[in-house]
Amino acid sequence: MDVQVGKLQAPPEVNENLPGAGSAMPGSVSGDAADPADWARILPNVSRIKRTSRRNFLITAGVSLALAGDMLFTRRVQAERRATKILRVPDSYSDLYFPKASWILFPGYKTSWEEAQWILNSLRPALHQRGRLAAVGYSNLGLDVDEIVREVILHVRELGLEKLYFYGHSFGGMLATQVAARLLELHGVETQLIVLDSSPFSRADVLDQSWFDGVVFLYENGFRIPSVLRGGYELGERVVHKDERTWRQILDQSLEQLSPIAPSSVLIQTESAYIYHFDGLRFAGKIGSAKMAFLGNSKDNTVNYESARAGWSKVFAANMKLPVLSTEGARPAHASPQWSADVYRPLLERVQNELEPLPPAPQEPSYQEPNGRVIRPA
Repeated sequence: MDVQVGKLQAPPEVNENLPGAGSAMPGSVSGDAADPADWARILPNVSRIKRTSRRNFLITAGVSLALAGDMLFTRRVQAERRATKILRVPDSYSDLYFPKASWILFPGYKTSWEEAQWILNSLRPALHQRGRLAAVGYSNLGLDVDEIVREVILHVRELGLEKLYFYGHSFGGMLATQVAARLLELHGVETQLIVLDSSPFSRADVLDQSWFDGVVFLYENGFRIPSVLRGGYELGERVVHKDERTWRQILDQSLEQLSPIAPSSVLIQTESAYIYHFDGLRFAGKIGSAKMAFLGNSKDNTVNYESARAGWSKVFAANMKLPVLSTEGARPAHASPQWSADVYRPLLERVQNELEPLPPAPQEPSYQEPNGRVIRPA
């Protein structure tokens, strides 16, 4: 017969040291008196069981509290991200010198609000030379273009912006182009510049068609992918493409997809559907005089660099001013300004200097006397 303490199984040595069924309790009277030494051997084991039970209780209580805290944090984060939001990144330089101009980042596939702000901070030394910094934070309820256009125009009106520069990060280039067309059509607001960072022109440019098609199929048939399943797949995908990333990048990106701050599965599936159905021809000739530049990498294993660049250059020939800007040396090769800022910053400075040059510095006031002597202020 085994001794049970609560639901814990007694260690084998306790059972071995128990007195037999006919043994009497110490202090009792029976035919065969119990050996006091038998019970003396039990006491240390009983003490150990007590300690084990207490330790398990504390561990279980700690884990429960952690899970409860995580659930509350997750619920709060998800509740805050039920609506699309323009995420501003304060910058004293651009806020002072370019108060009427703004860069707006359209984040790429599966990019969280935090990573979008990280991208802006990584590119800050280049981008703040022309405008203030902001990014679109997509709603966890799903990608909604009308909602994005509404938030952008509210941002424009609130700050009194006169110039807009769009940075399309990966699929965000598709979205930036559509938003530019909608702003011009509905509100008469023209975008000055659109940077396409490794942006596919159509779903045909996406190399991983099996995963891509599967996500869209499941979404359009009403199935929502659990976050843990998504995170597990993405971890495997990143390990397979280890040549594109360091182990630190693999760990950081995979953990982000499983954290409370990660984009919801619904958002990711709607992003997939958006890419799948995007038709750039609908917006040809509808973005006014906006200038476009395409950044890309021939080693990109996510988007076909050649076909994507060719598609944008052909359909938006009137707008494409810098179609060949290579991000060679960036890791990962696909749209990685947050990891390879040193590669991206010089390219963005070139884009701004060539397509949006600053006005020449005003000449120093002077006065020329009749005798030809020039008088300048002290």
